[in-house]
Amino acid sequence: MGRQEFRAAGSLAAVFSVRLLGLFMIYPVFAAYAQNLSGSTPYLVGEALGIYGLSQGLLQIPFGLLSDRFGRKPMIVVGLLLFALGSAVAALSTSIGGVIFGRVLQGSGAVGSVILALVADLTTEENRTKAMAMVGITIGGSFMVALVTGPILATFIGVDGIFWLMVGLAMIGIAITEFVVPNPRRVRVHRDAETVPGLMMAVLRNKELLRLDIGIFALHSMLTASFLVVPGLLRGTLDVSTHKDWMVYLPVLLVSIVVMVPAIIVAEKYRRMKGVFVGAVAALLVSQVMLYLGAGNFYVLLAALIIFFSGFNVMEASLPSLITKVAPPDAKGTAMGLYSSLQFLGIFVGGVVGGWANQTGGTTGVFALTAALALLWLLAAATMAQPSYLTTRLLPIGDGPAAEPESLAARLRQVPGVAMAVVIAEEKLAYLKVDSKSFDAAMAASLAGAS
Repeated sequence: MGRQEFRAAGSLAAVFSVRLLGLFMIYPVFAAYAQNLSGSTPYLVGEALGIYGLSQGLLQIPFGLLSDRFGRKPMIVVGLLLFALGSAVAALSTSIGGVIFGRVLQGSGAVGSVILALVADLTTEENRTKAMAMVGITIGGSFMVALVTGPILATFIGVDGIFWLMVGLAMIGIAITEFVVPNPRRVRVHRDAETVPGLMMAVLRNKELLRLDIGIFALHSMLTASFLVVPGLLRGTLDVSTHKDWMVYLPVLLVSIVVMVPAIIVAEKYRRMKGVFVGAVAALLVSQVMLYLGAGNFYVLLAALIIFFSGFNVMEASLPSLITKVAPPDAKGTAMGLYSSLQFLGIFVGGVVGGWANQTGGTTGVFALTAALALLWLLAAATMAQPSYLTTRLLPIGDGPAAEPESLAARLRQVPGVAMAVVIAEEKLAYLKVDSKSFDAAMAASLAGAS
């Protein structure tokens, strides 16, 4: 990437991270904190933890569409202001109802899709995948850093202090947006990065994409439900004092990364994606069964957490990659938009249903729920088709008679390594699905520019 593109991708990744850090820091410390709020019940604690996913999931796509009309930066600023307002409400609240309202406001600042659209505005077609990868790495890194730093910060500033920290992080995000992120020369729809309403039904009818959407929904449902009871287990089984959870999470996450890296290499480089994917889902199921049967045992609990986070990290890396492999070339952004919405709705369902399971069945009730989710997901994953290992390429096209969409698309499909080609004349782009090992990029570029 050029200097300007690297600045754009890096600064927008920073905006993403300051927001996610605050949201994820709450996970390991919220359940114990919320129990002391007035009106608190196990069900309402679950609702408070997961409710931001509802507003986030419902507003993710609308925020992106509004940014096409009103501009990317203004919508990012509006979203971060809503996030800051919700954080302040949660910090000031002494009742569980007040915190729930604050969390709804936090989620209503659904700027993720807008940030990705702005990344697309500020990068060339050749470098967009690299820029998106920077943002993706930021998301995973923010989660792991937050799980470790959340309990540490709660020791010194309390959980309400973390909510106030979120206000500060939102202000930092606004400052980065206004003063560091470059201004795009123009705002336009990018089918590889944004949701196109007209393509939604086609994406929803794609059974393979639907399996992946079910996967991210189940994964984050399990994660959110687990955090309602795991912090209590760390204190009861491992004798970890309040806010010392990081001493467990840090080594567990480090081991899970050691497991994840070779698994992803095997999946991508040696084209064993389905085997690794199904294996990771099976590992998640095993971890939940272990927690259901033996969470009171020191060694079982520790082993189950390592297995869970190993499977979780493999899934977090694999699922977006699979979406890009499976989605039609001109519907990649739409597929990712629906995938992201299902992820947040999974957080909501995990919190609400997990809270109900905790209230009615206690810790074992929660793990019975998460094990059932993992089992259903495993059944869906086992019947998935072998992925194609194709990647999306964007190719600028010239003007003239030779650029007639259907004719050019037909000729591009004859290029070695091209499996699919869609030409969008008004965007002057060809969206290709290619096998990178055999793709003749020079021939494709010659055809696209021959007009």
